[in-house]
Amino acid sequence: MQRRGAGLGWPRQQQQQPPPPAVCPRAAAMAPPSGGVPPGLGGRPACALLLLCYLNVVPSLGRQTSLTTSVIPKAEQSVAYKDFIYFTVFEGNVRNISEVSVEYLCSQPCVVNLEAVVSSEFRSSIPVYKKRWKNEKHLHTSRTQIVHVKFPSIMVYRDDYFIRHSISVSAVIVRAWITHKYSGGDWNVKWEENLLHAVAKNYTLLQTIPPFERPFKDHQVCLEWNMGYIWNLQANRIPQCPLENDVVALLGFPYASSGENTGIVKKFPRFQNRELEATRRQRMDYPVFTVSLWLYLLHYCKANLCGILYFVDSNEMYGTPSVFLTEEGYLHIQMHLVKGEDLAVKTKFIVPLKEWFRLDISFNGGQIVVTTSIGQDLKSYHNQTISFREDFHYNDTAGYFIIGGSRYVAGIEGFFGPLKYYRLRSLHPAQIFNPLLEKQLAEQIKLYYERCAEVQEIVSVYAFAALRGGERQEACHLHNSYLDLQRKYGRPSMCSAFPWEKELKDKHPSLFQALLEMDLLTVPRNQNESVLEIGGKIFEKAVKRLSSIDGLHQISSVVPFLMDSSCCGYHKASYYLAVFYETGLNVPRDQLQGMLYSLVGGQGSERLSSMNLGYKHYQGIDNYPLDWELSYAYYSNIATKTPLDQHTLQGDQAYVETIRLKDDEILKVQTKEDGDVFMWLKHEATRGNAAAQQRLAQMLFWGQQGVAKNPEAAIEWYAKGALETEDPALIYDYAIVLFKGLHQAVNGLGWYYHKFKKNYAKAAKYWLKAEEMGNPDASYNLGVLHLDGIFPGVPGRNQTLAGEYFHKAAQGGHMEGTLWCSLYYITGNLKTFPRDPEKAVVWAKHVAEKNGYLGHVIRKGLNAYLEGSWHEALLYYVLAAETGIEVSQTNLAHICEERPDLARRYLGVNCVWRYYNFSVFQIDAPSFAYLKMGDLYYYGHQNQSQDLELSVQMYAQAALDGDSQGFFNLALLIEEGTIIPHHILDFLEIDSTLHSNNISILQELYERCWSHSNEESFSPCSLAWLYLHLRLLWGAVLHSALIYFLGTFLLSILIAWTVQYFQSVSASDPSPRPSRASPDTATSTASPAVTPAADASDQDQPTVTNNLEPRG
Repeated sequence: MQRRGAGLGWPRQQQQQPPPPAVCPRAAAMAPPSGGVPPGLGGRPACALLLLCYLNVVPSLGRQTSLTTSVIPKAEQSVAYKDFIYFTVFEGNVRNISEVSVEYLCSQPCVVNLEAVVSSEFRSSIPVYKKRWKNEKHLHTSRTQIVHVKFPSIMVYRDDYFIRHSISVSAVIVRAWITHKYSGGDWNVKWEENLLHAVAKNYTLLQTIPPFERPFKDHQVCLEWNMGYIWNLQANRIPQCPLENDVVALLGFPYASSGENTGIVKKFPRFQNRELEATRRQRMDYPVFTVSLWLYLLHYCKANLCGILYFVDSNEMYGTPSVFLTEEGYLHIQMHLVKGEDLAVKTKFIVPLKEWFRLDISFNGGQIVVTTSIGQDLKSYHNQTISFREDFHYNDTAGYFIIGGSRYVAGIEGFFGPLKYYRLRSLHPAQIFNPLLEKQLAEQIKLYYERCAEVQEIVSVYAFAALRGGERQEACHLHNSYLDLQRKYGRPSMCSAFPWEKELKDKHPSLFQALLEMDLLTVPRNQNESVLEIGGKIFEKAVKRLSSIDGLHQISSVVPFLMDSSCCGYHKASYYLAVFYETGLNVPRDQLQGMLYSLVGGQGSERLSSMNLGYKHYQGIDNYPLDWELSYAYYSNIATKTPLDQHTLQGDQAYVETIRLKDDEILKVQTKEDGDVFMWLKHEATRGNAAAQQRLAQMLFWGQQGVAKNPEAAIEWYAKGALETEDPALIYDYAIVLFKGLHQAVNGLGWYYHKFKKNYAKAAKYWLKAEEMGNPDASYNLGVLHLDGIFPGVPGRNQTLAGEYFHKAAQGGHMEGTLWCSLYYITGNLKTFPRDPEKAVVWAKHVAEKNGYLGHVIRKGLNAYLEGSWHEALLYYVLAAETGIEVSQTNLAHICEERPDLARRYLGVNCVWRYYNFSVFQIDAPSFAYLKMGDLYYYGHQNQSQDLELSVQMYAQAALDGDSQGFFNLALLIEEGTIIPHHILDFLEIDSTLHSNNISILQELYERCWSHSNEESFSPCSLAWLYLHLRLLWGAVLHSALIYFLGTFLLSILIAWTVQYFQSVSASDPSPRPSRASPDTATSTASPAVTPAADASDQDQPTVTNNLEPRG
């Protein structure tokens, strides 16, 4: 993007112009600028304007009378004239028809004029009533005229069915004057000119009534019953304006600006309050606003300009305001003019370095006031007022604001503090309320750089002295084989005679220890490069100690070395310190220090630190505020570098692979250069196996499966396979690798015609053909053609079509296409990409998490785990998990489950809870993480209490992802008596009307569990389903009518058989015996009545219970 205007516009002396005539101070302040058609009264609808215009043109229908009444003058009558006029308003407030008594005297034939004008917040002196009459006969006589001034209904009545938009006025003035007929005040003279020839004049003010205190108007009409009913429902409701003001807090938490082409994107919506919106629209050519922001600068701009805060309009051009920093330290302020050009000015003062200061810039029309204040007491540092005669164009909703860098300009190197924007007010610095929030963090940033300045000075002086000593020693030594071997393998010579103060040695003991043990003869001569390289060597020394068997035990002793390395500008050390303090990894947990080193690392463009900041702001965790725009600024910085990192041959990088420690099959195929899998692939590839050659080349090119990244060796295997075996896949991969390495392009023919032949028609032809075959690179290239405006047959740039192709490429996994889509979502400048900061963060995060430097850390943790080095595995997985990548979070939680003793001893956080909880908030979270969190909520974990509602939610999410265990656990919770909320059933697409009871829901859950089960034989889901149906069958049997019938029938048979039996026994016994009572007779006859059927009849509906517990 190019800035309008070639150079700086110097301010001109502002000319003093006479103010427009006004009837009162408020009216003068509200007078509209000349040269434009004023908007409607108070920004009200067009019907109000039509009514006012109608009243301006149509003569008054007020009645006239010649009654004479006594009046009391309201203004002093000048004794210099015989003519006078004064009047009385019988009611002091505005009514539909206000009666006014006008008393006047004319010494010559005259014309009497009466006018009513109103003023609102946005307009002044709008006439709403006009009347004039002649007096040619009654001269030198005081006369009285009664006039009925009729005001518009929208001024005196409340809103109703016919008056939809009543207006609010601030002042109503009734004025009258006399002009002589033969002295320029004729009947045909215009009102404005007539007033200039007045020989006597007077005015009075009427009291206005607020809109919602006015009466309703009787329209003398009847509404239909339905319309009347609808209106009566809302007639007495007083609508309330949205609670809204013009103050916008663009930034509240410090933002670490690395001086690169990424920054925070903010967009202002229109005001919902129609009064504020009308004010904003009115001031588009007369900007009145104030910007207040805190800054901490490390360096002045290394380029021509560096972005601080600037507006980009819908045409991708700079707008008003645009504030930049120059390479000398001045402020460059640029404005867009109404006439279409740009105007810029440079301040006369420079801003301070390494000091928190507040920058206040206020615009009031053509006047700009710039103030810088430093310290907690905001002691004024510099102040400058700049005035212009040009009109600025200002529309803060027709584009977006950028804080820091963008693809148009790099940002500053330093930190942004709180930033407030007053959209409709020009304030003095004393009136601005913008305190430095996070004071402790801001103070820690200042102390950090003060300490680091001291460390860098010590290192640079030490390195310079060591290099000079080495040069003298080299000049004096004889060159022979023995001395060469001594210098190569012997202990390096040390210089122990440095004039350091004892206080400095006591203050930085670890730094002096590291310098004494280091060979400084190989460091670069450039001061900045030498300090950075020494910082890297100190870091390598610290990491070597951390990688030992008891590495976590060494953390407390390693921290001072990491601090020194961080001060030298090696910000990998900054990220290590941030993670140590944030998680309490064998150091006291300190959130403030964790934030400090994370911000310092982000400012130093450390990839993992930026991802850590982006993740924390994306989720709003660990005391970081939830801010998607701020999160996007960090993620987009790393996402932009990720494609470049993947194709560079430098740095410790590895392919980011989704390898879970729970998956034993994937762990078995992990290898190294000397591993069995790699050696077998290499053996097969040497024998000419094309598949082995391709896989080996892929592993070496990307650094997969534990193999170190080696693009040169990968290209050799690609070439060997392409030339010897002539395998089509290898030939294609070889061509792609060559194109990627040489020209950053793909699709050979299309790229060839685009790059060399400039034949865009053929380039588009081949890319369209490749795009139809599903090639995402072709989709991206077609989007670039539309973006550059060189697509054949399509005139000009077409960002809409470009966005469509970029979106298609992004869906195919193309990184650059994904980055363009995230940019469109954060700016919202395209209709096809409505502004969605959260979606922009998700897309940028997706690309950033493929960064090779992150993959290297994950790979080191995986290798340590496979080798059984628990300390090192825990360390690297903690470093990776704090960047927000899901696979490392679940793997770290798995390690903490395997080695709880290690987690309790060295980590200051609840490892299992923290990282499983983090993982379930990721977009691509695995189902087993939801199950784990469901179990933790069900049982409670350490300090976390039981929460069945959240447990149900976790199991439901796992079930929705197709995990049979989620359905099974939900069913067990129901059997224990837990009620599943209706929204969870809707979430699972279970119709609560069809499944109205627990039994029906259980059947549905067990059936889904069975259908989602991967086991071919009987599974717990199928057994539970079978057991449920057996219980239901048994309950149905016990409650069926057939059982009652059979029971009764069998009982009757038994009774009949018993009676017959006793009768037969009595008949067969001939000898009579004395009868005696048997105590068991009643019992024996009554006992058969108690049958299983009778027992069953007393039972209730069976309650389904099961003591099984959910398991993960």
